[in-house]
Amino acid sequence: MPVRVQTQDFDVSQELAALRANDARVGAVAAFIGTVRDRNDGAEVSAMTLEHYPGMTEKALEDIIAQAKARWDIYEVLIIHRIGPLHIEDQIVLTAVTSAHRGEAFAACEFVMDYLKTQAPFWKKEDTPNGSRWVDARLSDDEALKKWQS
Repeated sequence: MPVRVQTQDFDVSQELAALRANDARVGAVAAFIGTVRDRNDGAEVSAMTLEHYPGMTEKALEDIIAQAKARWDIYEVLIIHRIGPLHIEDQIVLTAVTSAHRGEAFAACEFVMDYLKTQAPFWKKEDTPNGSRWVDARLSDDEALKKWQS
């Protein structure tokens, strides 16, 4: 399954091994792992909760994969995104791309993350010393997206 939205953690080495298993064409695997950090926008963060819109989220992620496959000569794309309560240093997201060459794999992996951050229906709430707060979209994420739209 190229898209999984789940509460449970994932094993990166197992996921990458499965992604490229039995495919002798693969010469490159590019991956990104996002984790929960202890600070955001100048505030201490003790935990976060991720919510999503079931059904719509998976469709949005599948559409992102289809766009990446249309742009680059890549083989497989995997997106695993966690939801629910998460703690500092927990893994949030894994995106991985296989291809014959690194250039396509790196570009497609970055594209997938940039689109995921701006186009997938996820909502993030952080716990801070001043209480919980919903995290607004970042202008920097919108700027990153623009480079793929030209």
